[in-house]
Amino acid sequence: MARKLTSRTINRGQDRLIDELIGICRGVIADDNVAEQEAIFLGQWIENHREIADKWPVSVLYSRISEMLLDGILSASEQRELLLTLKQLTGSGSSFQGSNRSTSLPLNQPPPVIEYAGRSFCLTGRFVFASITECAETVSEMGGVIDQSPTRETNYLVIGELSSPEWVHATFGRSIERAIELRDQGHGIQIVSEECWVNSLR
Repeated sequence: MARKLTSRTINRGQDRLIDELIGICRGVIADDNVAEQEAIFLGQWIENHREIADKWPVSVLYSRISEMLLDGILSASEQRELLLTLKQLTGSGSSFQGSNRSTSLPLNQPPPVIEYAGRSFCLTGRFVFASITECAETVSEMGGVIDQSPTRETNYLVIGELSSPEWVHATFGRSIERAIELRDQGHGIQIVSEECWVNSLR
């Protein structure tokens, strides 16, 4: 008798596929270049795994590749743009030094001006600035309030720069997904990088 697939089993399978795609993207950009054939391969890979094509961050990558290849040619400017997208997806575009960085794809652009008085913050990931507890204390000292997870009332989700290669499985990966859902539903949550947050303290 066939075993019924639970939503948890399906999610684990999708998480593994997203991790696999991120690994492939790291390989593609290892030479700091994206060839047309590599872009086509990425698009076909996502086509062959339709169950994650609408999941963040795959949906962003799939949309951009599809638009770029609409005319059948990947121009030099599109190659540069796709390289930047892949660096953001894999966390290679951070200005902080280190090997494992959180992706910058869901960040609000342009970065918002961060205010503290009466504002609520959710911190997620691992931070370069200090431990997450110390970062939360800093927010409180500045007059902000800490939320344990993103809610409709959360003003800012701050993503720590350090991440694990398996970030999508972790609690902070789920916090990012939840914040994106809230933002897409029209709630006022702003998703910002640790770098943006640290700059607001100066």
